[in-house]
Amino acid sequence: MGSSGSEVFYIVLLGFVLMLLMGSFIVTMVIVHRQKQLQNQQKLAAVRAEYEKTIINAEKEIRENTLTHVGRELHDNIGQLLSLAKMNLSSSKPEKVSEGKSMINQIIKEVRGLSKSLNLDWVESITLEDFIQNELGKLESAAFCQTKFTKIGVEGSLEKDKKIILIRTIQECLNNAIKHAKPKSISFYMETKPDQLMICIKDDGVGFDTAQGSSGSGMYNLKSRMNTIGGDFEIKSKPGNGTDIKLSLPISKP
Repeated sequence: MGSSGSEVFYIVLLGFVLMLLMGSFIVTMVIVHRQKQLQNQQKLAAVRAEYEKTIINAEKEIRENTLTHVGRELHDNIGQLLSLAKMNLSSSKPEKVSEGKSMINQIIKEVRGLSKSLNLDWVESITLEDFIQNELGKLESAAFCQTKFTKIGVEGSLEKDKKIILIRTIQECLNNAIKHAKPKSISFYMETKPDQLMICIKDDGVGFDTAQGSSGSGMYNLKSRMNTIGGDFEIKSKPGNGTDIKLSLPISKP
């Protein structure tokens, strides 16, 4: 009887110990799960903060770039047109006055175009193809270098935030070529696949050693920005052999 009672006691004790262990295991798992959830939430918040910071910086840089362009246009283009219009309107010859009035209409159109560029809403209304063509057109009109644009596939729509970052990345790539590459030609190749957008930028400039260039912040910032929107940034260059840049971005299937 005593032996049987001891066995029951040990069985109950063992069951109690097992329950404690099971309870401790469950509590531990809950704590670990909550800690992982908290870590994931913190990581997600950090990613969102970095994404928003990148967008804000890109918007700021686009505005600064636009203001520089507007200032240049006001000084070099519209200022000159106004001077010519003033001269013609002051003339006693009817044909000169008529030419001056025509210039005033042209100036109004130019100013309207510049005013629209100050508002970032143009990002939503313009296609990437049109944007690239406009940027290349500026280089051509300034006689900086020859340009070429090739497009394959039908361009789909992009979210405004992603488009802003992509546009700013393209601008910065062109700015780098203008400042450092001294190219005779710059070419763009844009291909739209069902699940990917790819843009290749190639120049025949002086090139550089990418191993040394990687230590600079410029290339890192471009790569970081593309990573922020889920894209990739690749660059190949050698001294004397120009530079090839590839931007790729996953896109949703239509």
